[in-house]
Amino acid sequence: MEKGMRKLKLYLETSVWNFVFADDAPEKMEITKQFFDEIERGKYDIYISNTVIGEIDDANPQTRKRLTNLINEYNPIKLRDNDEVRSLSKKYIAEGIIPKKFEDDAMHIAFAAVYGLNATVSWNMKHIVKLKTRVEANAINQLEGYREIEICTPEEVIEND
Repeated sequence: MEKGMRKLKLYLETSVWNFVFADDAPEKMEITKQFFDEIERGKYDIYISNTVIGEIDDANPQTRKRLTNLINEYNPIKLRDNDEVRSLSKKYIAEGIIPKKFEDDAMHIAFAAVYGLNATVSWNMKHIVKLKTRVEANAINQLEGYREIEICTPEEVIEND
């Protein structure tokens, strides 16, 4: 890393952890493993939240064990849920950016914004990693006094060097 360059602070949404084991999607699995190799080399500061932990707790026992072990291995910083995060996520839902029944997806984006991270990293292309979501969530973030965040896949993050 170049002198003076700060590490990117990345919020890893649940799907990123899942895709380390996604045998049914070998290309995304390979990219995700490359991403974790870069994390291991200290390229990024990584974060999760109790929303990620809650989604993992809802998985079947075998998946839960694998994901818990992976999180313990990489030891991301765990962000605390608070009124600010909940309030911002509710605004995303109220504005129709994220459907109400996918409240956790709104939370994942809100955590990165409220905590001033650079990006929410996700493989969820349905509700999270979309141009519309990025543009509209950032419009809300700016209105609410937060800086813009990136919403991207691991593939957009890795440097392949």
